[in-house]
Amino acid sequence: METASTPTHCPYCALQCGMALSPLPAGGVEVSGRADFPVNRGALCGKGRTAPEVLSAAVRLTSPLVREGGTLVPASWEEALDRVAAGMASVRTAYGPDALGVFGGGGLTNEKAYALGKFARVVLGTSQIDYNGRFCMSSAAAAGTKAFGLDRGLPFPLEDIPRTGCVILVGSNLAETMPPALRYFAELRENGGTLIVVDPRRTKTAEQADLHLAPRPGTDLALALGLLHLVVAEGRTDEAYIAERTAGWEEARAAAMAHWPEYVERITGVSVPELREAVRLFCEPEAAMVLTARGPEQQSKGTDTVGAWINLCLATGRAGRPLSGYGCLTGQGNGQGGREHGQKADQLPGYRKLTDPEARRHVAGVWGVDPDSLPGPGRSAYELLDALGTDIRSLLLMGSNPVVSAPRAGHVEERVRSLDFLVVCDVVLSETAALADVVLPVTQWAEETGTTTSLEGRVLLRRRAVAPPAGIRSDLEVLHGLAARLGVEKGFPTDPEEVFEELRRASAGGPADYSGISYRRLMEEQGVFWPCPADGPQTGAVHPGTPRLFLDRFATEDGRARFAPVTHRALAEEPDDEYPLLLTTGRVVAQYQSGAQTRRVAELNAAAPGPFVELHPRLAARLGAADGDPVAVVSRRGRAVAPARVTASIRPDTVFMPFHWPGEGRANTLTNPALDPTSRMPEFKACAVRVEAVRP
Repeated sequence: METASTPTHCPYCALQCGMALSPLPAGGVEVSGRADFPVNRGALCGKGRTAPEVLSAAVRLTSPLVREGGTLVPASWEEALDRVAAGMASVRTAYGPDALGVFGGGGLTNEKAYALGKFARVVLGTSQIDYNGRFCMSSAAAAGTKAFGLDRGLPFPLEDIPRTGCVILVGSNLAETMPPALRYFAELRENGGTLIVVDPRRTKTAEQADLHLAPRPGTDLALALGLLHLVVAEGRTDEAYIAERTAGWEEARAAAMAHWPEYVERITGVSVPELREAVRLFCEPEAAMVLTARGPEQQSKGTDTVGAWINLCLATGRAGRPLSGYGCLTGQGNGQGGREHGQKADQLPGYRKLTDPEARRHVAGVWGVDPDSLPGPGRSAYELLDALGTDIRSLLLMGSNPVVSAPRAGHVEERVRSLDFLVVCDVVLSETAALADVVLPVTQWAEETGTTTSLEGRVLLRRRAVAPPAGIRSDLEVLHGLAARLGVEKGFPTDPEEVFEELRRASAGGPADYSGISYRRLMEEQGVFWPCPADGPQTGAVHPGTPRLFLDRFATEDGRARFAPVTHRALAEEPDDEYPLLLTTGRVVAQYQSGAQTRRVAELNAAAPGPFVELHPRLAARLGAADGDPVAVVSRRGRAVAPARVTASIRPDTVFMPFHWPGEGRANTLTNPALDPTSRMPEFKACAVRVEAVRP
């Protein structure tokens, strides 16, 4: 134990709740919530409370593994790293640098994400790098960048939510995905504000709402356009704001006016009176917000859908004003920072564009390489996984488990198995790691220092609290060792603060400018909001950070926000006679993402032991299935079997499965990899299925 009590942050979701770790007399650590941290104010969910259990050597990897004769066997670090370097070099010699793939994760610290992107482009020379955050926030990021010129999950701190007048929460069940955040919405209602929840299921979050709208999955775009139509028809637009602070209104207005209320009711199933009530609740207060999550984003039209919700904010003057605006509830622990510093296929550190010559010049200067040596943009996450074993022959994977978490997971598993060479760095032997040629055991949250960036855009410092078990190395040490073996002796330090200092320089002047942030500041303050340039408003002053964006101008060239001229379109895969229902997927409170870590915690498994299929009583009656009976959900991509959970809280035309489990109940066996044309986000949230009773 490094100190008696170490302040740090939770390893799971993007709230990054403050916690303290203290040693126990019998060994191990005790976790407690930090009341001084403003986001969670001492509260922790079950995942946070039990996070130290994954630190145990009994549940995690403690030695490198290499494949011998079809079996993974322990090996020394030197042998494992030598084998990885030789495998990568062999593939590069035979097929070229773009035959080497790199796949990262939204749970990696900023330092690790930065180093991974640099390693791919400088050491391997490959363009083929992306990360699992492409599956989480990419549509919101694309829409926010189009509208505002900048993507930051929330452009205001969470503390603003209780003080606004109305929040429309679209496609988020935060009562289960980030429970400590629910208090902000309870306080909103206590203060006289209203909460509107948009979700095809009556979730625990929807039960807290003043108004619950339950649209058919995949129709959120039509719903947003229908609300904007009513805003216009009822004379609720803010014409002065539109004229002063926006562009593109006429085209967006014309598109919305084609979505009259009765038409939208037929598409979505949301009644005209409910549409009118939503508009009234949203428009009557002086301030209001729209917050989206994976529901509207994980669609093949997710960018347009988020753009339509942003249009609603812009038309009513609810963006770039105090206590108002559009925000995205980022999911993964470092989903925000993970897409800012270079592990995304089209980006360089500081949220710079890889295709921008000035951005390439700046970052190459920090890295000490020729800008022309940097490869261009590569494939997006699913496209990269789909190319495994053909164009991409070797994969280095950090912080992800795509065999469970990727869409069309059976196909992705086949592609992973077809690789010439797979290397996985992980804490546990995940389902993907079990297929690897080399598995490298790495440190985790409490065993290493590093920064993350929360859904608020608040950069935070996770501090090392315990020493890792013998035989464990950090991801930074792995990259350092591989770079040296592949001929790059310098530029990959193992000290996270040294990496962060370089990240500061690389991000300076970029959209996500961290140059004014230091470890010392992060230790002394409760995080710092980016952008935070090195110089403050006055020369030589310390920049305070930027908790609230866009109050004076938007980050576009002319300072104006852009409306999105979007129109409703069908899902990539609509129901038909063979597949008459829609499947939607999501999370449960006791598990996290692919479950690779949470499924190793007894308390969490007791609360959520396995997958299930949520279906309406009318559908269950037609199948002759009772609660707990096994049912099969079948799509064009495969079949999953899990117990029925019969509930009236879901639409009769919709079934729901959580996606945390592998094997027979793997929900992502079924999901559709149809991609959004802008964000390249797969359509996780809706695909056509049928449900069958499973007879003994």
